[in-house]
Amino acid sequence: MGEFVRLEVADGVGTIRLDRPKMNALNVQVQEEIRAAALEATERDDVRAVVVYGGERVFAAGADIKEMADMSYTDMVKRSGALQSSFGAVARIPKPVVAAVTGYALGGGCELALCADIRIAADDATLGQPEILLGIIPGAGGTQRLTRLVGPSRAKDIIFSGRNVLADEALAIGLVDKVVPAASVYDEAVAWAKQFSAAAAYALRAAKESIDRGSEVDLETGLEIERQQFAALFATEDRTIGMQSFVENGPGKARFVGR
Repeated sequence: MGEFVRLEVADGVGTIRLDRPKMNALNVQVQEEIRAAALEATERDDVRAVVVYGGERVFAAGADIKEMADMSYTDMVKRSGALQSSFGAVARIPKPVVAAVTGYALGGGCELALCADIRIAADDATLGQPEILLGIIPGAGGTQRLTRLVGPSRAKDIIFSGRNVLADEALAIGLVDKVVPAASVYDEAVAWAKQFSAAAAYALRAAKESIDRGSEVDLETGLEIERQQFAALFATEDRTIGMQSFVENGPGKARFVGR
């Protein structure tokens, strides 16, 4: 458990909880603690789905600019790969991941939310990539993940201008997937994650990998990725359980074991 980031587990749901007052600024220590929490969530069999949460007031307001302001070009050449890979560890969790976005998710905070499979936001949440206003660009995946999510034109508008995106617009353009009252954000995210607590874990893993890897390649390569993942699941115990249950009891009644 890190000083500012911890993994809390209950009923099959792991919450990666950011807690660096006041705004969850993402300094180097927080970045590395995010990586450690994501790796722990990946390895633990009792974690079947993950919520990324910054607390009731703020998701993460961005990088620690005071720390970054003193870094040279060579400092950032050395650090930038680790920055991207720390967030990438969240994107690579082979389980369903939801970001519960409250308050501000700006800069690195928005990039962290983009690493989740879906985003549930408060009705008063504010997202954006304001790096251009500092004379830089997003460096933790924003130019790539945002573009893939909302399309090049919308991503350029948001990144070029550095403007804030309020919850209603974020929902309309697909930057977030659901908007709920602020007091309900975490509960809604946990409810979404909890539906997978008894699901076929390796089938979920295969589905996520097929979608994520397939979206980066041409159709034929994507279909081959899917074919391999599909065939591989016939080696799992859950596939046997699922099909036997369907034949004997109909759909939706299988009790999977996660193997």
